[in-house]
Amino acid sequence: MTKITDPQYYMDMEAKHGAHNYHPLPVVLSKGKGAKVWDVEGKEYYDFLSAYSAVNQGHSHPKIVAAMKDQLDNIALTSRAFYNDKLGPFTKFITEYFGYDKVLPMNSGAEADETALKLARKWGYEVKGIPENQAKIICCEENFHGRTIAIISMSTDPEATENYGPFLPGIEKIPYDDIDALEKKLDEIGETTCGFILEPIQGERGVYVPEDGYLKKAYDLCKKHNVLFIADEVQTGIGRTGRLLACDYEDVRPDILILGKALSGGTMPVSAVLADDEIMLTIKPGQHGSTFGGNPVACAVAQAALEVIRDEKLTEGALAKGEKFRKYLRDLNDPNIVLVRGKGLLNAAIIKERNGLEAWDLCLIMAKNGVLAKPTHGDIIRFAPPLVITDEELEDALGRIKKSVEEYGKA
Repeated sequence: MTKITDPQYYMDMEAKHGAHNYHPLPVVLSKGKGAKVWDVEGKEYYDFLSAYSAVNQGHSHPKIVAAMKDQLDNIALTSRAFYNDKLGPFTKFITEYFGYDKVLPMNSGAEADETALKLARKWGYEVKGIPENQAKIICCEENFHGRTIAIISMSTDPEATENYGPFLPGIEKIPYDDIDALEKKLDEIGETTCGFILEPIQGERGVYVPEDGYLKKAYDLCKKHNVLFIADEVQTGIGRTGRLLACDYEDVRPDILILGKALSGGTMPVSAVLADDEIMLTIKPGQHGSTFGGNPVACAVAQAALEVIRDEKLTEGALAKGEKFRKYLRDLNDPNIVLVRGKGLLNAAIIKERNGLEAWDLCLIMAKNGVLAKPTHGDIIRFAPPLVITDEELEDALGRIKKSVEEYGKA
Protein backbone atom coordinates (compact mmCIF):
# COMPACT_ATOMS: atom_id res chain seq x y z
CA MET A 1 0.00 0.00 0.00
CA THR A 2 1.40 3.38 -1.03
CA LYS A 3 1.91 5.75 1.88
CA ILE A 4 0.18 9.11 1.55
CA THR A 5 2.73 11.90 1.94
CA ASP A 6 0.39 14.88 1.81
CA PRO A 7 0.32 16.34 5.36
CA GLN A 8 -2.98 18.09 4.70
CA TYR A 9 -4.64 14.70 4.20
CA TYR A 10 -3.88 13.72 7.80
CA MET A 11 -4.66 17.12 9.29
CA ASP A 12 -8.05 17.26 7.54
CA MET A 13 -8.92 13.75 8.65
CA GLU A 14 -8.07 14.54 12.26
CA ALA A 15 -10.06 17.77 12.15
CA LYS A 16 -13.10 15.93 10.76
CA HIS A 17 -13.11 12.90 13.06
CA GLY A 18 -11.17 13.96 16.16
CA ALA A 19 -12.04 16.24 19.05
CA HIS A 20 -10.71 19.78 18.68
CA ASN A 21 -8.99 19.88 22.05
CA TYR A 22 -5.48 20.63 20.74
CA HIS A 23 -3.96 23.19 18.39
CA PRO A 24 -0.87 21.47 16.93
CA LEU A 25 1.75 23.01 14.70
CA PRO A 26 0.95 22.08 11.07
CA VAL A 27 3.56 19.30 10.93
CA VAL A 28 2.63 15.63 10.48
CA LEU A 29 5.31 13.37 11.96
CA SER A 30 5.83 9.75 11.02
CA LYS A 31 9.26 8.76 12.37
CA GLY A 32 11.61 9.59 15.23
CA LYS A 33 15.12 8.57 16.19
CA GLY A 34 17.21 10.08 18.95
CA ALA A 35 16.81 13.87 18.96
CA LYS A 36 15.29 14.01 15.47
CA VAL A 37 11.89 13.41 13.89
CA TRP A 38 10.73 13.22 10.27
CA ASP A 39 7.42 14.22 8.73
CA VAL A 40 5.37 12.31 6.15
CA GLU A 41 7.18 14.16 3.36
CA GLY A 42 10.55 13.03 4.72
CA LYS A 43 11.68 16.40 6.08
CA GLU A 44 13.99 16.19 9.09
CA TYR A 45 13.59 18.24 12.27
CA TYR A 46 15.22 18.58 15.67
CA ASP A 47 12.59 17.87 18.31
CA PHE A 48 12.81 20.63 20.92
CA LEU A 49 9.63 19.63 22.76
CA SER A 50 10.30 15.94 23.48
CA ALA A 51 6.57 15.30 23.89
CA TYR A 52 6.57 17.68 26.87
CA SER A 53 9.69 15.98 28.30
CA ALA A 54 8.39 12.43 27.86
CA VAL A 55 11.16 11.54 25.40
CA ASN A 56 14.20 12.36 27.56
CA GLN A 57 15.95 9.21 26.33
CA GLY A 58 15.33 10.09 22.69
CA HIS A 59 12.88 8.71 20.19
CA SER A 60 12.86 4.92 19.71
CA HIS A 61 15.74 4.25 22.08
CA PRO A 62 16.88 0.72 21.13
CA LYS A 63 17.14 -0.58 24.70
CA ILE A 64 13.66 0.64 25.64
CA VAL A 65 12.10 -0.60 22.40
CA ALA A 66 13.76 -4.00 22.85
CA ALA A 67 12.43 -4.28 26.42
CA MET A 68 8.93 -3.55 25.15
CA LYS A 69 9.12 -6.02 22.27
CA ASP A 70 10.58 -8.77 24.43
CA GLN A 71 7.85 -8.41 27.03
CA LEU A 72 5.08 -8.24 24.44
CA ASP A 73 6.22 -11.65 23.20
CA ASN A 74 5.48 -13.07 26.67
CA ILE A 75 2.56 -11.34 28.38
CA ALA A 76 1.30 -7.76 28.24
CA LEU A 77 -1.38 -7.53 30.92
CA THR A 78 -2.37 -9.58 33.93
CA SER A 79 -4.23 -6.92 35.94
CA ARG A 80 -3.45 -6.78 39.64
CA ALA A 81 -5.82 -9.67 40.30
CA PHE A 82 -2.75 -11.87 39.91
CA TYR A 83 0.98 -11.49 40.44
CA ASN A 84 3.30 -11.20 37.48
CA ASP A 85 7.04 -11.73 37.25
CA LYS A 86 7.87 -8.12 36.28
CA LEU A 87 6.17 -5.97 38.91
CA GLY A 88 8.13 -7.22 41.92
CA PRO A 89 11.57 -6.68 40.36
CA PHE A 90 10.48 -3.29 39.04
CA THR A 91 9.21 -2.09 42.43
CA LYS A 92 12.52 -3.11 43.99
CA PHE A 93 14.47 -1.34 41.25
CA ILE A 94 12.57 1.97 41.28
CA THR A 95 12.32 2.29 45.06
CA GLU A 96 16.07 1.74 45.39
CA TYR A 97 16.72 4.08 42.44
CA PHE A 98 14.88 6.99 44.08
CA GLY A 99 15.27 5.98 47.73
CA TYR A 100 11.73 5.27 48.98
CA ASP A 101 10.08 2.37 50.79
CA LYS A 102 7.20 1.85 48.38
CA VAL A 103 5.92 2.68 44.90
CA LEU A 104 2.39 2.72 43.53
CA PRO A 105 2.49 2.41 39.72
CA MET A 106 -0.14 4.08 37.55
CA ASN A 107 -0.37 5.13 33.89
CA SER A 108 -0.67 8.84 33.20
CA GLY A 109 0.80 11.75 35.09
CA ALA A 110 -2.70 12.94 35.95
CA GLU A 111 -3.49 9.55 37.50
CA ALA A 112 -0.31 9.77 39.54
CA ASP A 113 -1.27 13.25 40.76
CA GLU A 114 -4.72 11.97 41.71
CA THR A 115 -3.07 9.11 43.58
CA ALA A 116 -0.86 11.55 45.48
CA LEU A 117 -3.89 13.65 46.49
CA LYS A 118 -5.70 10.54 47.75
CA LEU A 119 -2.60 9.38 49.63
CA ALA A 120 -2.22 12.77 51.31
CA ARG A 121 -5.84 12.75 52.45
CA LYS A 122 -5.60 9.17 53.70
CA TRP A 123 -2.48 10.00 55.67
CA GLY A 124 -4.10 13.17 56.97
CA TYR A 125 -7.05 11.30 58.41
CA GLU A 126 -5.39 8.09 59.55
CA VAL A 127 -1.97 9.33 60.73
CA LYS A 128 -2.22 13.05 61.41
CA GLY A 129 -5.72 12.74 62.83
CA ILE A 130 -7.56 15.40 60.82
CA PRO A 131 -11.31 15.31 61.55
CA GLU A 132 -13.38 13.55 58.89
CA ASN A 133 -13.94 15.50 55.64
CA GLN A 134 -11.91 18.51 56.80
CA ALA A 135 -8.58 17.78 55.10
CA LYS A 136 -7.06 20.63 53.08
CA ILE A 137 -4.44 20.50 50.34
CA ILE A 138 -2.48 23.63 49.46
CA CYS A 139 -1.47 24.18 45.84
CA CYS A 140 0.14 26.96 43.82
CA GLU A 141 -1.45 29.35 41.38
CA GLU A 142 -0.42 29.01 37.70
CA ASN A 143 0.16 25.27 38.18
CA PHE A 144 -0.42 22.49 35.69
CA HIS A 145 -0.93 19.06 37.23
CA GLY A 146 -3.29 17.55 34.66
CA ARG A 147 -6.83 17.68 33.30
CA THR A 148 -9.09 15.69 35.64
CA ILE A 149 -11.87 17.42 37.59
CA ALA A 150 -9.97 17.08 40.88
CA ILE A 151 -6.78 18.45 39.37
CA ILE A 152 -8.33 21.39 37.54
CA SER A 153 -9.91 22.28 40.87
CA MET A 154 -6.37 23.42 41.71
CA SER A 155 -5.95 25.39 38.49
CA THR A 156 -6.12 29.15 38.04
CA ASP A 157 -6.15 28.95 34.22
CA PRO A 158 -9.60 29.92 32.86
CA GLU A 159 -9.07 27.69 29.81
CA ALA A 160 -8.68 24.70 32.12
CA THR A 161 -11.66 25.50 34.34
CA GLU A 162 -14.33 27.34 32.34
CA ASN A 163 -17.68 25.47 32.42
CA TYR A 164 -16.25 22.41 34.17
CA GLY A 165 -17.49 23.21 37.70
CA PRO A 166 -18.44 22.53 40.43
CA PHE A 167 -14.95 21.82 41.67
CA LEU A 168 -13.36 19.72 44.40
CA PRO A 169 -13.56 21.27 47.88
CA GLY A 170 -10.64 21.28 50.30
CA ILE A 171 -8.25 23.09 47.93
CA GLU A 172 -6.34 26.17 49.09
CA LYS A 173 -4.44 28.21 46.46
CA ILE A 174 -1.46 30.45 47.11
CA PRO A 175 0.98 32.29 44.82
CA TYR A 176 3.92 30.23 43.56
CA ASP A 177 7.41 31.14 44.73
CA ASP A 178 6.01 33.08 47.70
CA ILE A 179 7.23 31.54 50.94
CA ASP A 180 5.40 34.14 53.04
CA ALA A 181 2.09 33.15 51.45
CA LEU A 182 2.73 29.50 52.29
CA GLU A 183 3.65 30.30 55.87
CA LYS A 184 0.55 32.44 56.30
CA LYS A 185 -1.71 29.74 54.88
CA LEU A 186 -0.14 27.03 57.03
CA ASP A 187 -0.52 29.17 60.14
CA GLU A 188 -4.14 29.70 59.21
CA ILE A 189 -5.17 26.10 58.46
CA GLY A 190 -2.13 24.01 59.45
CA GLU A 191 -4.01 21.58 61.67
CA THR A 192 -6.31 20.50 58.85
CA THR A 193 -3.70 20.66 56.08
CA CYS A 194 -2.51 17.26 54.89
CA GLY A 195 -0.35 18.25 51.91
CA PHE A 196 1.33 20.95 49.89
CA ILE A 197 1.69 20.05 46.20
CA LEU A 198 3.87 21.92 43.72
CA GLU A 199 6.01 21.61 40.62
CA PRO A 200 9.68 22.37 41.41
CA ILE A 201 9.63 24.34 38.14
CA GLN A 202 6.31 25.34 36.60
CA GLY A 203 6.64 23.99 33.09
CA GLU A 204 3.33 24.83 31.44
CA ARG A 205 3.54 28.33 32.87
CA GLY A 206 6.61 28.82 30.70
CA VAL A 207 9.42 27.12 32.66
CA TYR A 208 9.04 29.45 35.63
CA VAL A 209 11.96 28.76 37.97
CA PRO A 210 11.44 29.77 41.62
CA GLU A 211 14.03 31.67 43.62
CA ASP A 212 16.91 29.69 45.04
CA GLY A 213 15.96 28.35 48.44
CA TYR A 214 12.18 28.36 47.86
CA LEU A 215 11.82 24.57 47.75
CA LYS A 216 13.88 24.03 50.92
CA LYS A 217 12.05 26.75 52.83
CA ALA A 218 8.70 25.31 51.72
CA TYR A 219 9.80 21.82 52.74
CA ASP A 220 10.92 23.07 56.17
CA LEU A 221 7.58 24.81 56.70
CA CYS A 222 5.77 21.59 55.84
CA LYS A 223 7.84 19.70 58.41
CA LYS A 224 7.12 22.38 61.03
CA HIS A 225 3.37 22.03 60.48
CA ASN A 226 3.32 18.23 59.98
CA VAL A 227 2.22 18.57 56.36
CA LEU A 228 3.30 16.35 53.46
CA PHE A 229 5.54 17.96 50.85
CA ILE A 230 4.33 16.61 47.49
CA ALA A 231 6.51 17.16 44.42
CA ASP A 232 5.03 16.79 40.95
CA GLU A 233 8.16 15.87 38.98
CA VAL A 234 6.25 14.45 36.01
CA GLN A 235 7.89 16.96 33.67
CA THR A 236 10.93 18.08 35.69
CA GLY A 237 12.11 14.67 36.87
CA ILE A 238 14.26 11.89 35.41
CA GLY A 239 17.24 13.98 34.41
CA ARG A 240 15.50 16.78 32.53
CA THR A 241 16.78 19.68 34.64
CA GLY A 242 20.37 18.49 35.07
CA ARG A 243 19.60 16.62 38.29
CA LEU A 244 17.78 13.30 38.60
CA LEU A 245 14.99 15.30 40.27
CA ALA A 246 14.62 19.07 40.22
CA CYS A 247 14.18 18.91 44.01
CA ASP A 248 17.75 17.60 44.22
CA TYR A 249 19.02 21.13 43.55
CA GLU A 250 18.03 22.01 47.12
CA ASP A 251 18.53 18.57 48.70
CA VAL A 252 14.79 18.25 49.27
CA ARG A 253 13.38 14.75 49.54
CA PRO A 254 9.61 14.95 48.90
CA ASP A 255 7.31 13.01 51.20
CA ILE A 256 5.39 12.02 48.07
CA LEU A 257 7.17 11.97 44.71
CA ILE A 258 5.17 11.93 41.48
CA LEU A 259 6.79 10.67 38.25
CA GLY A 260 5.56 10.10 34.70
CA LYS A 261 6.34 11.03 31.09
CA ALA A 262 10.02 10.03 30.67
CA LEU A 263 9.48 7.08 33.01
CA SER A 264 8.76 5.11 29.84
CA GLY A 265 11.05 7.01 27.48
CA GLY A 266 7.91 8.11 25.64
CA THR A 267 6.90 4.64 24.51
CA MET A 268 3.69 4.24 26.55
CA PRO A 269 1.88 5.83 29.49
CA VAL A 270 3.70 4.93 32.72
CA SER A 271 3.62 6.88 35.97
CA ALA A 272 4.51 6.22 39.58
CA VAL A 273 4.00 7.60 43.06
CA LEU A 274 6.74 6.97 45.62
CA ALA A 275 6.49 7.37 49.40
CA ASP A 276 7.60 5.70 52.61
CA ASP A 277 5.58 3.11 54.49
CA GLU A 278 3.89 5.50 56.93
CA ILE A 279 2.23 7.20 53.98
CA MET A 280 1.87 4.48 51.36
CA LEU A 281 0.50 1.78 53.62
CA THR A 282 -2.51 3.89 54.60
CA ILE A 283 -4.06 2.59 51.36
CA LYS A 284 -5.29 -0.96 51.84
CA PRO A 285 -6.27 -3.60 49.26
CA GLY A 286 -9.28 -2.54 47.21
CA GLN A 287 -9.01 1.15 48.12
CA HIS A 288 -7.13 2.35 45.04
CA GLY A 289 -5.79 0.85 41.84
CA SER A 290 -5.67 0.65 38.06
CA THR A 291 -6.23 -2.21 35.63
CA PHE A 292 -3.16 -1.24 33.61
CA GLY A 293 -1.06 0.21 36.44
CA GLY A 294 2.06 -1.89 36.94
CA ASN A 295 1.43 -4.06 33.89
CA PRO A 296 4.36 -6.24 32.77
CA VAL A 297 5.18 -4.18 29.68
CA ALA A 298 5.16 -0.94 31.66
CA CYS A 299 7.46 -2.45 34.28
CA ALA A 300 9.95 -3.73 31.71
CA VAL A 301 9.92 -0.46 29.78
CA ALA A 302 10.22 1.79 32.85
CA GLN A 303 13.17 -0.12 34.27
CA ALA A 304 14.94 0.05 30.90
CA ALA A 305 14.17 3.78 30.63
CA LEU A 306 15.69 4.52 34.04
CA GLU A 307 18.72 2.38 33.27
CA VAL A 308 19.30 4.43 30.11
CA ILE A 309 19.27 7.66 32.13
CA ARG A 310 21.77 6.18 34.57
CA ASP A 311 24.08 4.29 32.20
CA GLU A 312 24.30 7.00 29.52
CA LYS A 313 24.79 9.74 32.14
CA LEU A 314 22.02 11.79 30.53
CA THR A 315 21.45 13.84 33.68
CA GLU A 316 25.00 15.16 33.70
CA GLY A 317 24.81 15.86 29.97
CA ALA A 318 21.58 17.82 30.40
CA LEU A 319 23.26 20.12 32.93
CA ALA A 320 26.14 21.10 30.63
CA LYS A 321 24.06 21.33 27.46
CA GLY A 322 21.43 23.44 29.19
CA GLU A 323 24.02 25.97 30.30
CA LYS A 324 25.34 26.11 26.75
CA PHE A 325 21.84 26.59 25.33
CA ARG A 326 20.90 29.47 27.64
CA LYS A 327 24.24 31.22 27.14
CA TYR A 328 23.90 30.99 23.36
CA LEU A 329 20.41 32.52 23.31
CA ARG A 330 21.35 35.25 25.76
CA ASP A 331 24.51 36.10 23.84
CA LEU A 332 22.44 36.73 20.71
CA ASN A 333 21.34 39.96 22.39
CA ASP A 334 18.34 39.92 20.11
CA PRO A 335 15.68 42.50 21.09
CA ASN A 336 12.95 39.98 20.23
CA ILE A 337 14.14 37.60 22.96
CA VAL A 338 13.03 39.32 26.14
CA LEU A 339 14.15 36.68 28.67
CA VAL A 340 15.75 33.24 28.70
CA ARG A 341 15.31 30.97 31.73
CA GLY A 342 15.45 27.34 32.75
CA LYS A 343 17.52 24.56 34.28
CA GLY A 344 19.26 21.75 32.44
CA LEU A 345 17.47 21.08 29.18
CA LEU A 346 14.14 22.49 30.36
CA ASN A 347 14.24 26.05 29.08
CA ALA A 348 12.03 28.82 27.77
CA ALA A 349 12.33 32.15 26.02
CA ILE A 350 9.89 35.03 26.27
CA ILE A 351 9.35 36.42 22.79
CA LYS A 352 8.52 40.05 22.03
CA GLU A 353 5.37 40.54 20.00
CA ARG A 354 6.00 42.62 16.88
CA ASN A 355 3.95 43.60 13.82
CA GLY A 356 1.14 41.32 14.94
CA LEU A 357 3.50 38.35 15.21
CA GLU A 358 4.09 36.35 18.38
CA ALA A 359 5.70 33.17 19.67
CA TRP A 360 3.48 30.95 17.49
CA ASP A 361 4.81 32.64 14.37
CA LEU A 362 8.40 32.17 15.47
CA CYS A 363 7.65 28.48 16.03
CA LEU A 364 6.37 28.26 12.44
CA ILE A 365 9.59 29.86 11.19
CA MET A 366 11.68 27.46 13.28
CA ALA A 367 9.72 24.51 11.88
CA LYS A 368 10.52 25.74 8.36
CA ASN A 369 14.18 25.78 9.42
CA GLY A 370 14.06 22.30 10.93
CA VAL A 371 13.47 22.86 14.66
CA LEU A 372 10.19 21.96 16.37
CA ALA A 373 9.05 23.74 19.55
CA LYS A 374 5.70 24.92 20.87
CA PRO A 375 4.55 28.16 22.48
CA THR A 376 2.78 28.45 25.80
CA HIS A 377 0.85 31.44 27.15
CA GLY A 378 1.16 33.29 23.86
CA ASP A 379 4.60 34.86 24.27
CA ILE A 380 6.73 31.99 25.61
CA ILE A 381 8.45 29.17 23.73
CA ARG A 382 9.55 26.05 25.58
CA PHE A 383 12.82 24.44 24.46
CA ALA A 384 13.29 20.88 25.70
CA PRO A 385 15.21 18.57 23.33
CA PRO A 386 15.79 14.91 24.17
CA LEU A 387 18.68 14.54 26.59
CA VAL A 388 20.49 12.34 24.07
CA ILE A 389 21.05 15.29 21.73
CA THR A 390 24.76 15.42 20.87
CA ASP A 391 26.92 18.51 21.13
CA GLU A 392 27.12 18.64 17.34
CA GLU A 393 23.35 18.37 17.00
CA LEU A 394 22.84 21.06 19.61
CA GLU A 395 25.23 23.39 17.76
CA ASP A 396 23.36 22.79 14.51
CA ALA A 397 19.97 23.34 16.14
CA LEU A 398 21.14 26.55 17.82
CA GLY A 399 22.25 27.88 14.45
CA ARG A 400 18.80 27.14 13.04
CA ILE A 401 17.14 28.87 15.99
CA LYS A 402 19.38 31.90 15.49
CA LYS A 403 18.44 32.04 11.81
CA SER A 404 14.76 31.78 12.72
CA VAL A 405 14.96 34.60 15.27
CA GLU A 406 16.65 36.79 12.67
CA GLU A 407 13.89 36.02 10.15
CA TYR A 408 11.27 36.79 12.80
CA GLY A 409 12.93 40.15 13.38
CA LYS A 410 12.66 41.00 9.69
CA ALA A 411 9.09 39.82 9.18
